[in-house]
Amino acid sequence: MKADGVAGRRAWVSRQVDLEEFTDFVVGAQSKMVRLAELLTGDRDRAEDLAQEGFARAFAAWRRVRTDPAAYVRRCIVNANTDWWRRRTWRERPHSTVPDRPDPADLPEQAAVARDAVLRALAKLTARERAVLALRYYMDLSEVQISAELGIARGTVKSTVARALGKLRADTGLRSEATS
Repeated sequence: MKADGVAGRRAWVSRQVDLEEFTDFVVGAQSKMVRLAELLTGDRDRAEDLAQEGFARAFAAWRRVRTDPAAYVRRCIVNANTDWWRRRTWRERPHSTVPDRPDPADLPEQAAVARDAVLRALAKLTARERAVLALRYYMDLSEVQISAELGIARGTVKSTVARALGKLRADTGLRSEATS
């Protein structure tokens, strides 16, 4: 009986350590993961949902992913966003009279206009182009890391970055925003 008590105590302590490690990870990574998801989606609310889903999956697999949980959550976010795009015609589309975004008048004018222009330009890119740009320039991952996360060849990462940047450079709405 005493051995069962010791084993139970060790399991409880182990779970507490796991919970503390996971909590520390979430506190440190949450804003970056939500921002990554927002760059992919252009929608803050959906970004928060995607990040929450990524963290929930990481918690469920914590012992397996604890060595590099950020990569696991990033991959979950990218995959969940891809899944959403594939299934969006099947999903419920809530419509509300209450705006889901803050009034631009509540934000500093110049920042709101620039942010809106960037999000509109990113929305014109394909899902893969947005994912590659967000992982490269926001998450500061190397081409090799992006290749591993998205399961594509390194050359595909390079060409996708080049193509996406070319589209952004050619975007007149983004260019006119940069000069004003």
